[in-house]
Amino acid sequence: MADEQVTRFLARAGVSSRRGAATLVTSGVVCINGLPARVGMRVDADRDQVTVRGTVVRPPTGCRYLALNKPVGVIVTANDPQHRKTVFDLLPEEERSRRLFAVGRLDQDSSGLLLLTDDGELAYRVTHPRFQVPKEYEAVVAGALGDRELRRLRKGMELEDGPTAPAEVEVLSSWQDLCRVRIVIAEGRKRQVRRMFDAVGHPVKRLTRLAVGPVRLGRLRVGGYRRLTDRELAGLEVAVDRGRES
Repeated sequence: MADEQVTRFLARAGVSSRRGAATLVTSGVVCINGLPARVGMRVDADRDQVTVRGTVVRPPTGCRYLALNKPVGVIVTANDPQHRKTVFDLLPEEERSRRLFAVGRLDQDSSGLLLLTDDGELAYRVTHPRFQVPKEYEAVVAGALGDRELRRLRKGMELEDGPTAPAEVEVLSSWQDLCRVRIVIAEGRKRQVRRMFDAVGHPVKRLTRLAVGPVRLGRLRVGGYRRLTDRELAGLEVAVDRGRES
């Protein structure tokens, strides 16, 4: 892909997210053909040489896109100082060697769909709230959700880091003192779904992500992974474009 902004080039190369790439550029560690880069400069991937701290970086000729079913107890990070099991430990060496990173996060106590890729640009667009890519979850919460609580979740609520956007919420079933709920949000703040249910007095007991945009968890076994299909990738692009235009 010729003639693109240096931040997008670095994101495609898997160096960091697009926002992180801008920080690298402004810190002076990125050079184009031996000269310090500036945010907004453009790169011809076929002709220019880009280095980060003296190391030549290039986007892969073909990016990898994986769907993984994260188990409870596994953390979403590439390196853990406490030596806990990470999602990357679930992959074979062939996949780990490609410097994949997670598209968004799932906390240690949550399970379900996690996308992994070395395409920094797509990861940025799928996770940034501006593009409004929906994420679907199934939550088991304490107590029975009433109409008042459902209205608050659906309308949006104030959390400590600001108001949430309206959510799609549906009660699937209830038994004893538990309730099974489907919830769809278009944001991705840290532990957002758990904090939303805490705010209405119904703490989450179990949380599973079922879908990111058109990509669904389906019958993927716990701890297993698969490559995304061309149809799923095309669907992600459509979801991003739809969110950008809205």
